[in-house]
Amino acid sequence: MTTHVDPAASTTASETDTSKVVLVTGASSGIGAGISRRLSREGHHVILTGRRIEQLEGIVAELTGEGHRAEARTLDVTDRGAYSALIAEVIATHGRLDVLVGNAGVMLLSRLESLLVDEWDRMFDVNVRGLYNGIATVLPHFRERGSGHFVTIASVGAHQVVNTSAIYAATKYAAWALTEGLRQESDPSIRVTTISPGVVESELAEHITDHYAAGLMTDYRAAAISPDAIGHAVSYAISQPENVDVNEIIVRPTRQR
Repeated sequence: MTTHVDPAASTTASETDTSKVVLVTGASSGIGAGISRRLSREGHHVILTGRRIEQLEGIVAELTGEGHRAEARTLDVTDRGAYSALIAEVIATHGRLDVLVGNAGVMLLSRLESLLVDEWDRMFDVNVRGLYNGIATVLPHFRERGSGHFVTIASVGAHQVVNTSAIYAATKYAAWALTEGLRQESDPSIRVTTISPGVVESELAEHITDHYAAGLMTDYRAAAISPDAIGHAVSYAISQPENVDVNEIIVRPTRQR
């Protein structure tokens, strides 16, 4: 497993009462990178994970160069064994994990008649299976500690279906349902938050292969907001008193109706 760790990062994150150990999936760009930058700069120890280690290490170098605490770890969220091994390593190194931000996702929009079934499978693998792999891996640790916070990055697609979004929206409805079910079933000591972004500056649309869907995205994404807006929402949720659980936040551009 390739790693990039700031020399100060291997100490347990107990420097301040408000500092948390936070793991962010899909952190190499876009929303995940925005969340990681925001939380690290606010004093949390952030573990950035993803498959593109070079991009992760670049962000970590930026943050540690500013004097903040961050480290990079490779992770494919669809690999449950790798997920489990990483969480075990994090707990062994830092003594705990306080927050899991389930952000990894893909958005391969297309009309159903395009029959891009392999892309549909990929979205369910990452957006749904990757999410419950994280829950299955981290929940026992949170239960044992008697505290912890799950933050799922869903989408406005969890609340509405638009042309070309049927499969993508289905994965985000599932992400919302998984997280809401987790909230209802969890002990009150475990907090659960779903954050549903609207149009945010990211690479997601660049991977769309359906020409019709890609064309629609040109105008649809013209009013995108910064990933830091989602980072701010995550910061708000995790900074609340322990007896306050922010269940759901929808964040989108004012021009997106």
